[in-house]
Amino acid sequence: MAFLGSNLPTEVGLKLLLVPLDSNIVIRTACCSVGIALPVYSTFKAIETKDPNEQQKWLLYWAVYGSFSVVEVFADKFISWSPLYYHMKLAFLVWLQLPTTNGAKQLYMNHLRPFFMRHQARLDQITGWFYSEAGKFISAHEAEFQFLKTVMMKILTSVKQLVNGSDQPATTRERRGNTVPRNQVESSGSVDATHGAAANTDDDDDDDEYVSVSPSS
Repeated sequence: MAFLGSNLPTEVGLKLLLVPLDSNIVIRTACCSVGIALPVYSTFKAIETKDPNEQQKWLLYWAVYGSFSVVEVFADKFISWSPLYYHMKLAFLVWLQLPTTNGAKQLYMNHLRPFFMRHQARLDQITGWFYSEAGKFISAHEAEFQFLKTVMMKILTSVKQLVNGSDQPATTRERRGNTVPRNQVESSGSVDATHGAAANTDDDDDDDEYVSVSPSS
C-alpha cells in the first residue's frame, strides 16, 4: 500500500496528460509551459551567463519553434481534430530541447538552414520591403499612435492611483479622526479663555466682598 501511495501523484499526472480531455486544458498548459515558459527562462540564463554554446542552442530552438508555429497556423484545421494532437506536440517540444536528442539543431541544420540559404536573396527583399512599409505607416499615423500612447499612459496612471488609494483609506480615516478643524480649535480656545476670564472676575469680586466686610465690634 505504501508503494502504491508513493506513486499516486505520478499516476494521476500521467492520466491527466495521456487521457484526452474535452477542453484539453491540462495538455495545452503543459505545451505552453514546455514550449515557451521554460525556454524563455533558459534564454534569460544563457544571456546573463554569456555562455555562447547556450545562446546558440536557444537561438536554434527559437528559430525552429517560430517556423513550427507558422506551419501550425495553417495546418491547425487539418490536424487539431486528432485527440492526441497536443500530446504529440508536447512530445515534439520535449524532443527539440533534450540535450540527448538535440532536435532543434537537427531540424535547423537539415531543413531550415538549406531553405534559408537557398532563398536568402528573396527573403531579404521581402523583409526590407516589410520594414520600409511599416516605417511609412507609422510615420503617416504618428499622431494617432501618440494619442493612443497618451491614453494608455492616463489609464495606467489612473489604475496606479486606484491601487495606491485602496491601500490608504484606513490610514486617511485615522488621520482625519485624530485631527480637529482649525476653526473648532480656535473657537474652543476662545471659549476656554472666556470661561477663564469669567472665573477670574468672580474670584476678584469675592475678594473685594471679603475685604469690604469688617468684623463686628
